[in-house]
Amino acid sequence: MDRRTFMTYSAISLAGLAAQWAAVEPERLSSALGGKRVDGELVDRLEETSGRLTALPTEQRQQAVRLLDAHLVTVTELIEGGRYDETIGRRLHLLAANLATTCGWYRFDQGRHWAAGKLWGAALQSAHAAGDRDHGAGVLSDFAYQSNWLGEPKVSADRLGHALSGTRHPTARSLLFLRRARAHAALGERAACRRDLSAAESALAAGADDPAPGWCAWMSPADLAVDSGQCLLDLGRTAEARARIAEGIALLPRARGKTRGIFLTYQARGCLEADDIEQALAVTGESLDLATRIGAPRCVTLVRELAPAFEPYRRVDGVPEFLERLRAS
Repeated sequence: MDRRTFMTYSAISLAGLAAQWAAVEPERLSSALGGKRVDGELVDRLEETSGRLTALPTEQRQQAVRLLDAHLVTVTELIEGGRYDETIGRRLHLLAANLATTCGWYRFDQGRHWAAGKLWGAALQSAHAAGDRDHGAGVLSDFAYQSNWLGEPKVSADRLGHALSGTRHPTARSLLFLRRARAHAALGERAACRRDLSAAESALAAGADDPAPGWCAWMSPADLAVDSGQCLLDLGRTAEARARIAEGIALLPRARGKTRGIFLTYQARGCLEADDIEQALAVTGESLDLATRIGAPRCVTLVRELAPAFEPYRRVDGVPEFLERLRAS
């Protein structure tokens, strides 16, 4: 085993992660990497650590990204160099898929799209090896979200069609329908957008005996409301859009800071389109403050993209200062 990888674990005290594990696992892990059998107790520990890392609030998770990367390297090396039965193999591959997905989102938020895609490609392969079609659908939807973000909504809609064929859980289907609605809205396809928004709402309202897959467990009425509002903005229905976005932001838990920062930029866009400049300035400033505090470059990018819309309002109090802040940041 690469000793530097293990020292990353033992040196990090964030939230007390892996402190106890570090004292007892090196020999077991080294043995597994030497071609000996990977046992269930080791995988239990790795899964527990992964769960704690990925559950960190955005700000702390951003600070722990090297630990997440090291954890992914460790799991990958176990897959490649250890010996294990079919059950353990599936658990290792699913763990790798979860970690690669999370690490990919970090790169995406940093604007490192090639690196994000490479990690998501690995996540898709691992999900396939684990036989987890739900997680595979989730990875495909992440690719689709990225495509829409990069101005390729047609590619996004096509990928989401494939993803929808791979999952049956109502929460997962709600998220995929919602993301496809966003792609249809960007394409100006009103009827298709309305159909997918209705399907997303019906799916989210449907009950399920099993918990939602981890990759979409965060999906909530807040997300449905805000992204529905963003669709309405793209389709020119500003008043309805503003109401839906405000509703969703009010429902969003404070712990989801990065999401809140992004949603506030959607709200600012609606305010600008309605010529409510003072409110637009207030929510954009809040978004920038939040993004700066937690380290969310994608949110900062969205704020910067709003700057041209503020330019015609330079005579409004606070606008020149805000534009100057953007230039200086």
